[in-house]
Amino acid sequence: MAKPLLPKATAVWLVENTALSFDQIAEFVGLHELEVQAIADGEVAVGMQGADPIASGELTQDEIDRCQADPNASLKLAKATLPQPKARGKGARYTPVSKRQDRPDAIAWLLKHHPELTDAQISRLIGTTKPTIKSVRERTHWNITNIKPQSPVGMGLCNEADLEKVVAIARAKAGTSHSPAVEAPVAAPHEEEPKLPTMKPGPMLEPEAVPTVESVFGPSGDTPNDTPGEPSGEDSTEG
Repeated sequence: MAKPLLPKATAVWLVENTALSFDQIAEFVGLHELEVQAIADGEVAVGMQGADPIASGELTQDEIDRCQADPNASLKLAKATLPQPKARGKGARYTPVSKRQDRPDAIAWLLKHHPELTDAQISRLIGTTKPTIKSVRERTHWNITNIKPQSPVGMGLCNEADLEKVVAIARAKAGTSHSPAVEAPVAAPHEEEPKLPTMKPGPMLEPEAVPTVESVFGPSGDTPNDTPGEPSGEDSTEG
């Protein structure tokens, strides 16, 4: 039989707000009759705030009135009108001995198909250790030649729901912590990529003439002493 979510706090509220017998309260919340009596005497749960079962939908006022009128009646837990959360597994905490040799294959599969997963996520998902994950990633595992990537779901190391949840979390973290790379625009299949105009070689330019001594001062004389503006040696001896 289902019991209230907070049995002792519910018992405190029923003792303080109803005329139900100790037997009825003890049977409903799953406590001993003497413990309920100790709550009424102030020896147990001193200072504890009572939990209203009517507000939480665990009891109705009509049910309380019915049991108060009949001391032999038993309280019945009301049917929950709200959808109850489903219990979901949190991954393989313990891997059977018969499947432990399959974990390197599962690690290789996860590293290949979901590189966004961290070592901690892989460790929690299939119940392995970080050194094992590192050895498979760096190909230093002692049995690396026989490791073949296989899905951990198919080998029974985890279920599909846990794998999808972990992958979604890893992708969300990767999308918020790293900015996406800017991809180069790709031309449409029916359009040709624009070609850059080719430069035609222009006419070759002749280098400017370098000035020489003859072009500036004129042709030099026969002897090294002949310089412009000075008389020759023959004229200087006359007279």
